[in-house]
Amino acid sequence: MTEKPLQQAESVPATKPLIRKKRRLSLTKKRAMMGYLFVLPFIIGLITFFLVPLIQSFIFSLNNLQVSADGSGYQLIPVGFGNYNRAWNVHATYKRDLVEALLYMVTNVPLIIIFSFFAANLLNQKFRGRSLARAIFFLPVIVTSGIILVVDSGDLLQSAMGLTQSDGQEGAFRAAELTRLLLQSRLSPVFIDYIVSAVDRIYDIVSASGVQILIFLAGLQSISPSLFEASNIEGATGWENFWKITFPMVSPLILVNTVYSIIDTLTNSSNTVMQLIRDIAFANNDYGMSSAMAWIYFVSILAVIGIVIWLISRSVFYQE
Repeated sequence: MTEKPLQQAESVPATKPLIRKKRRLSLTKKRAMMGYLFVLPFIIGLITFFLVPLIQSFIFSLNNLQVSADGSGYQLIPVGFGNYNRAWNVHATYKRDLVEALLYMVTNVPLIIIFSFFAANLLNQKFRGRSLARAIFFLPVIVTSGIILVVDSGDLLQSAMGLTQSDGQEGAFRAAELTRLLLQSRLSPVFIDYIVSAVDRIYDIVSASGVQILIFLAGLQSISPSLFEASNIEGATGWENFWKITFPMVSPLILVNTVYSIIDTLTNSSNTVMQLIRDIAFANNDYGMSSAMAWIYFVSILAVIGIVIWLISRSVFYQE
């Protein structure tokens, strides 16, 4: 038998140099990077201007701060929660001012939300000069900011407008007349006092409603007109459209505006608690007690916001 010829070994092909391809980012990663770049200034500001002072103020609240005689620095003397005890149990007016600030918020925020929602519905209608009307409603936000607020709260503006003591007496007389008319309608005295106080604070309410009006207006304009068209075809009235379409669709913004109004009211520069904290820190040079008061106030605001979010979010409609 003849032997079969041995098969030649297959030649091994030469290895080709590897070409590294550049990895291209997917669209999702590109969007994520753009998002991080967009919020980077906020993160830097949050850490630099909020978290660092927040931690520093908590450290101050647990110590007594003494400035060096030569002005080279300060010294912290640990006292534990002694500053909190002094603020809550020793200070004569802190608890009263805190309760008054919370009660003022409870009475003022509903008026701001109702007025801003009503004004946004009016400004959402089509009429001539609508842009000018929107600018006028937002103007108090600009007027009551910075140095203009200081001038507004002083006697300079009052003297320029000619507001004398007789004008104040006339305003009190008109409030008494309004009270008398409401009493004749047999309304509850509690409700009458609330209405009269709201009329007396109409300027403050309008001044604090500019941002809320814009937020409500943006929400109203985002509602699809097809919903109202379908509702009108079914024979719904304007009142039914408001309660069945408009109100549920803007209910998330009611929660947003309520939280914003609470924070704006309780942290306003004219707030009595804020003024007390500033006076104790910079007038009395008691930074420890001032920090303790600020932290008690901060926790109180967080508690109020948590309760409000829990109550309102149960009735909020989220469109999926």
